[in-house]
Order: sequence, then C-alpha cells, then structure tokens
Amino acid sequence: MEKEIYPIFSKMQTREEKEELLGQKGITIWFTGLSGSGKSTVAIALEQALSREGVLCRIIDGDNVRCGLNSDLGFSPEDRKENIRRIAEVCRLFTMTGIVTLATFISPTEEIREMARTIIGKDDFMEVFISTPVGECEKRDVKGLYAKARKGEIKEFTGISAPFERPAAPDVEIDTSTVSLEESVAKILEAAGPRIRKR
Repeated sequence: MEKEIYPIFSKMQTREEKEELLGQKGITIWFTGLSGSGKSTVAIALEQALSREGVLCRIIDGDNVRCGLNSDLGFSPEDRKENIRRIAEVCRLFTMTGIVTLATFISPTEEIREMARTIIGKDDFMEVFISTPVGECEKRDVKGLYAKARKGEIKEFTGISAPFERPAAPDVEIDTSTVSLEESVAKILEAAGPRIRKR
C-alpha cells in the first residue's frame, strides 16, 4: 500500500463538518472590473447584508493584499499573475472552511480569471463583473491614478495603457454608474443565495 504523503489532511476536520458548524456553504464571490469601478464598495455593502443574515464573510481586497501577503510583487504581467494565483489559493482555503469569501481584484484577463476559477474550484467560484465605464471610473479616481496613467507616469495601467478583457459569461454584471448600491447588492444576493446554505 502506498504511503500517504500528507497524513495530516486525513486528521483535519472536513469541509462538511465546518460548513455544518457555520450553517452555511463556502463560496468565493470574485469581483472583477476597472480601478474605481466600485468593486470594494459593493463588496463591503454585500458583506454587511450577508452578516445581517448571519452569514460569515471575509473580504480580500487588492490594496490590503499588496501591503502584506504580496508586498514582494510588482506590476509586471508575471507578478500580476502570481498576485492572483496566491490570492486564489487563499480564497480556496477560506472557502473550504465554509466562509463566504469576497475577492475584489481587477484581474484584467480571461486567462487570469480562469486560473483563479480553476484553483478555487468551478463550483465554488461566482464571478461578478463590475462593468462601470472607464470615464466614470476616472471621475471617481480619488488617488489620481488615471491622471498619472494618462501622463505616462504609470506604465501598464489597466483601462488606459493596458487592456481589460470583459468576462465572457459572468454570473452577475453590474454597472454602478446606473445601478444603485442597494440594487447591486440585491442582484448578487439573488444569484448567490441558493449557493449559500444557511440554517
């Protein structure tokens, strides 16, 4: 009989046991869209709505991750891909623990998003495309990033000097320039509700 390489896994509490303890099913809701599109704003409002229903959530945000886990990475195509790979692995761990994980990342290409979906698991991955137009994103840009990108001070800036590939078939699509925050949350809850088992 072949020796088990990772014997600790068979001794750990199972995903099913953790989900039973929490009374919910783990899932990653992956927000993609341009900088300033409203990903984090919608995710925060969704977290609050789910928490009111007794659902345990965890937001994983691009800015916070860049200050900690991925502080060693730059913004080259290779580093961007590694950034998302690491995040997807973290999301998988939270999801396998039964936590509803809200990941807010530009993740500009289908290849990168498909990598995240594969790592997390297709059945545990829900894609929300925040499709707010670039012009509206620029108006909201409190950091001045778009202006710097227009001047060439920031290279490879998504939406200006680097491409953003629209998701082919997102589970939910929201343009926050035309849809209110309350309506945005309601749309996501409608789609995600059946996939989150609650007490």
